[in-house]
Amino acid sequence: MSQTTLEKLNTDVSYLQKEIDVLRSFVIGVIAKDKEGGYKPDFIKKVLKASQKKTNHIFKNKRIFLFKLKKI
Repeated sequence: MSQTTLEKLNTDVSYLQKEIDVLRSFVIGVIAKDKEGGYKPDFIKKVLKASQKKTNHIFKNKRIFLFKLKKI
């Protein structure tokens, strides 16, 4: 690839990264609101981060689930 092609690709990638950041911000803003009010931004970040992680536990019954939930 030529230097100008690489520069154009880098510019395009940079533009797309900025656009993704704006879209993420919008989505978090939409998710963070409900009828009773808004959620704290820290909570939203924590939930979104946790949702992307691989699951650590498989709960076999409600008692174990509640026990693990209380530990958090």
